[in-house]
Amino acid sequence: MGGTMATQCPDTRLSADRLRPVNRIAVNMMLDGGLGALSAPLARWLADPHGGLLHPLWFLAGGAITFLLSSLPFRVPLQYWRFSGVGDLLGIAGASFASAALFALGLHLTGFPIPTPTFPVIHGLVLLVCMGGARIVYRVSYRRATRRQASSQVILIGSDNAADLLIRAVERDPDPPFRIAGILTQGRGQAGRRIHGVPILGHVDTLDAVLSRLRPDTLVPHRLVVTDADFRGEDLAAVLEVAERRGLVVQRAPVLTDLAPANRLELRPVAIEDLLNRPQVTLDHEGMAALLRGRTVMVTGAGGSIGSELTRQIAQYAPGRLLLLDHGEFALWQIDLELSERFPAVRRETILADIRDRERIEQVFARHRPELVFHAAALKHVPMVEANPCEGMLTNVIGTRIVADAAARHGARALVMISTDKAVNPSSLMGASKRAAEMYCQALDVLARAGDAPDAMRCVTVRFGNVLGSTGSVVPVFRRQLERGGPLTVTHPDMQRYFMTVSEAVGLVLQASVRGTIRARAGSGTDAL
Repeated sequence: MGGTMATQCPDTRLSADRLRPVNRIAVNMMLDGGLGALSAPLARWLADPHGGLLHPLWFLAGGAITFLLSSLPFRVPLQYWRFSGVGDLLGIAGASFASAALFALGLHLTGFPIPTPTFPVIHGLVLLVCMGGARIVYRVSYRRATRRQASSQVILIGSDNAADLLIRAVERDPDPPFRIAGILTQGRGQAGRRIHGVPILGHVDTLDAVLSRLRPDTLVPHRLVVTDADFRGEDLAAVLEVAERRGLVVQRAPVLTDLAPANRLELRPVAIEDLLNRPQVTLDHEGMAALLRGRTVMVTGAGGSIGSELTRQIAQYAPGRLLLLDHGEFALWQIDLELSERFPAVRRETILADIRDRERIEQVFARHRPELVFHAAALKHVPMVEANPCEGMLTNVIGTRIVADAAARHGARALVMISTDKAVNPSSLMGASKRAAEMYCQALDVLARAGDAPDAMRCVTVRFGNVLGSTGSVVPVFRRQLERGGPLTVTHPDMQRYFMTVSEAVGLVLQASVRGTIRARAGSGTDAL
């Protein structure tokens, strides 16, 4: 008996799950049929008030049947009332006027006189108001019954389209994280208008003035929320300055059209990268594809922040083989796993090796014979290299020489060395070691250009400034200091830093590779682009 009951319960539950959508559709049809039945005599009374309201009674049945038949092509019974929108309303409008036409045709065929010439139009409008109104009332009442009052207020900053999406998302949240008090848009002449009942308070430039005139007891926000992903640079810096003076937190809303798993709407802090105020450099994607597609490419230091981004961008151009070389086991495994998921068609090989081990590097190059080598392996923390000068010299100078010599011996077309702006008139051991490595690569390139061999290896050096998000970047240090309330440890009050993102930096590395190899051999020169 126990075994029988155990096997029947899942079947019963499965049957109930299958019947639930059918039951909901049946309820929708009953409600629509009832409203259709009431609409016919109501429309008759509006068209001819002296003709009576419920005479004849078969108007009730005729109104219900004609609407149900007309609603099927427009899929009105399948609508989810709680989420009814403009598309559903258009379907109801089509079904309403089709029902009115069908009802009038039925009256004509049965010989019953049409009350007035305007009756079909009035009938269609009554159906539209009844059907659409019922859904609106249900949607609003359901929202009010399940919605909790938010404890904090925010002002949205960004485009009107982005504000529209966020307001809709907050409205549908039964436990909203905040209440939207107003909007500051990037368009002129929009102040005073409303989006879903939320007032547009003015232009972003007027933020300080808008905050000054808000009533402190009702409208003053607790946070400012940036809704537009493209709102950055000087405009964002100005908003942050006003917010800091007034003690407000600035957060950024997620891009609601991105596919990301989340249980509810979550805001995130404004990233320091968003403050970059510089247009993106236009890259030579055609040249990059010609340089990388189908070739054997090696990246040293592939597990690092720069090396891993290099492998991601190189993989987009379908290299023949991608060789990932690093001395860190876990970092190498991580980037290999990521590439296997994002670029499964790209052939990869992971190589665990230390660039300071001459015999191992020679063995690797002799076996794989890479055509292009991106040399990103280095020690780049200035204080760390100052404290361990021998390790810094061995990795940055000797290691670079070992990689460059092996690449030249085994037929590489080009070697791209990642360097640093600290190599310019170096004042640190790290900068001096990178400058020495640059000089060695430059010497190899001079020999290649002076020789008669057309396939001699070209050496290209790319210097980075401050790369946001890379290991060793000053930005994480600044962020931790800000979270603790400061102070910020800067080199000098007048010091200026020039930043780029990791993705942008790597794109420029590939651009430099194209200029130093394909474009240079074509005679266009590095400045022709």
